Amino acid sequence: MIRSRTPLAAAGLLAITASCVLGQVAPEPDRLERIRAAKMPRIDRPILSGTPEADAIVSALEIFPPNNPWNLLVEDWPLHPNSRKIVESIGANKKLRYNADMGYVLIPPDQPKVDVPLGSAAAESDKGPYPVPDNTPIEGYPTHYEGLTLDEVQRKDQPGLDRHALVIDPTNRMLYEFYQMRKTDRGWVASGEATFDLKSNKVRPDGWTSADAAGLPIFPATVRYDEIKRGIVDHAMRIGVGKTRRSYVYPATHYASRDTDENLPRMGERLRLKKDFDLRGFSPEAQAILKGLKKYGVFVADNGLDWTLSVAPDARIPLLHEEFSRIKGAAFEVVEAPPGYKPPE
Repeated sequence: MIRSRTPLAAAGLLAITASCVLGQVAPEPDRLERIRAAKMPRIDRPILSGTPEADAIVSALEIFPPNNPWNLLVEDWPLHPNSRKIVESIGANKKLRYNADMGYVLIPPDQPKVDVPLGSAAAESDKGPYPVPDNTPIEGYPTHYEGLTLDEVQRKDQPGLDRHALVIDPTNRMLYEFYQMRKTDRGWVASGEATFDLKSNKVRPDGWTSADAAGLPIFPATVRYDEIKRGIVDHAMRIGVGKTRRSYVYPATHYASRDTDENLPRMGERLRLKKDFDLRGFSPEAQAILKGLKKYGVFVADNGLDWTLSVAPDARIPLLHEEFSRIKGAAFEVVEAPPGYKPPE
């Protein structure tokens, strides 16, 4: 079907007009028109990422309203006054990395819901049951589990790893993200879960985590093959950094540090690739990501290896490690919202 403009969509367009009054706070209208003109295929079974079927679905999926932080252009946002020191704390000489780790599954609207007992993060999780199919991929599959079947990876007991699992209902525009997910003989278990309404700008309750330390969603930040093929990753991305501050900034809702050093990034800190960074000499695939880093930037989303982006594992995406190694942290800068910006309701 072709997406029609619902009252919510119309409200989004009004929000674009209002945001343009502020000049520097606006989404990309061409992006929105492209998504809404795309045909959403009928989904009658769970479909794994990394396939042409998944490409067609996510290309037609509107992920959050137009005025959502993930969809705003930040190429002209003002520089954070402490940008240089924050970048240095992450590592000005450290190279940009990526991890082909965040696979996902797309489910039909009538996917049966199942109970998933939750563990350590249950108090800050959304209540189930959840529409989790049997073929839900675990973070890192298949890239980091060579020789193992999906079922073997699902059942692997790895308490020290994040083992994220991302489930998307494109028809109802709902997202279910799990932390430390594992399949047992009795069914699925996880440490925590976060549900996001992709039709809404609602964030997690203040102080709550998500499947990510910052309380942010993972799927909207993940680099996908369909957008690399289109020539630009047209949304904000996510990075991990080794040390963060005991603080968070919108749209993040949670911190994961005891350190109060103001030279460290907060959870939710937004950075962008500098506008004058020269893209010549990079492959079209690398340029698609780098263009997105200039226009939409990244959020600090988790503690981990410095300057590491998340990419959906996909055999069609060429290895980009050598190209990324030529990009150092000094090529980035921290930005802040322009005066007058108010988070959307």
